Amino acid sequence: MSGHAGAARAAPMSGHNRISTQALTSVARAAAAEALGVAPHDVRADWSDDDGLLALSVVAPITVPPLATVLRGAGRVAGFGGSIWDRAVAAKAEILERVTQLSGARLSRVDIRIGGASMKEGARVH
Repeated sequence: MSGHAGAARAAPMSGHNRISTQALTSVARAAAAEALGVAPHDVRADWSDDDGLLALSVVAPITVPPLATVLRGAGRVAGFGGSIWDRAVAAKAEILERVTQLSGARLSRVDIRIGGASMKEGARVH
């Protein structure tokens, strides 16, 4: 009898699964927030169709060291992961990988627009 129950679990079930746009957006906002070092509620995520794949557009602030800190030692920028440009480029790959990993959705690209800066002491924790 236990063999029959195991076989029933292994057989594919009819029906379908769908992930809502709202759920995908929540995952994208969380992934972008983590990559950029900001809170998820500060991230805006929008989706578009890109020849059958999903294209993600993100608008978010990014954390930066206070300017006085940078003046005391330019090396502190490296502690945050580099320049804003370098971090945004790296965040694209992180976001694409994380959203794909968590949702199973196939993304064609991630576009990021930095919409502000948030001052933060110390290095970015990843």
